[in-house]
Amino acid sequence: MRTSRAAAGIRARDTLIVALALNSGATDAIGFLALGGAFTSVMTGNLVLLGMSVARPGLAVLTAAAIFSYIAGTAAGARLAGEPRAGDPVWPQAVTRTLIAEICVVAVYAAGWEWAGGHPSRPGQVGLLMLNAVALGLQSTAINRFGVKGLSTTYMTGTLTTVVTSLASGRPMSHVVRSLWIISAMLAGAAAAAAGFLFAPRLVPLLQLASLASVILAASRWWPSARTGEPRKLVTTSLSSH
Repeated sequence: MRTSRAAAGIRARDTLIVALALNSGATDAIGFLALGGAFTSVMTGNLVLLGMSVARPGLAVLTAAAIFSYIAGTAAGARLAGEPRAGDPVWPQAVTRTLIAEICVVAVYAAGWEWAGGHPSRPGQVGLLMLNAVALGLQSTAINRFGVKGLSTTYMTGTLTTVVTSLASGRPMSHVVRSLWIISAMLAGAAAAAAGFLFAPRLVPLLQLASLASVILAASRWWPSARTGEPRKLVTTSLSSH
């Protein structure tokens, strides 16, 4: 019985992680489409863009701002979330605290976006991009607190590599189900944000706020204290390979 409840806790955690990947996809898409053409979590891409600024100087300020903002968010998140510890529950309370900090940053971005009418000026783009990069830096460190090897909601190159390697090595599909859900959620988030930017630009931040708020509320309900890794309410949809 205890084993089945622990497994339910992992399934519940993985469901919320998929929702966070949706937020990452939406945030990165908006950064690229509407905030100057840089990324908010794909630092590999931003480092390449920064190098390319030798030929295109206009890229330098934007990409450098995104990189340093992500670093700042990651540093702050490391203080809030901490490192994985022996005896951690499935969902440590420090993860929720870090996500609350993230949604506060996103709320400031949403207010700025609304003030700009969904079409910020160039200086506004840099400021809003920086806020989103800080937010995803916080989210990345929150996910690191779980201490699950290869688990990420922002770094999909590694996730995709793990999926392909596992399948090519003959492992069963069940071994990569969670990773496939995360990749799909990021793609869906990016597509939804892009569609929102085309047809209802002022509403775009709602996707980010809604995904984060749903995760925070669900985590607070399912794991009301740090004393247990078993969720108060079980989730029946399995997204985990465990």
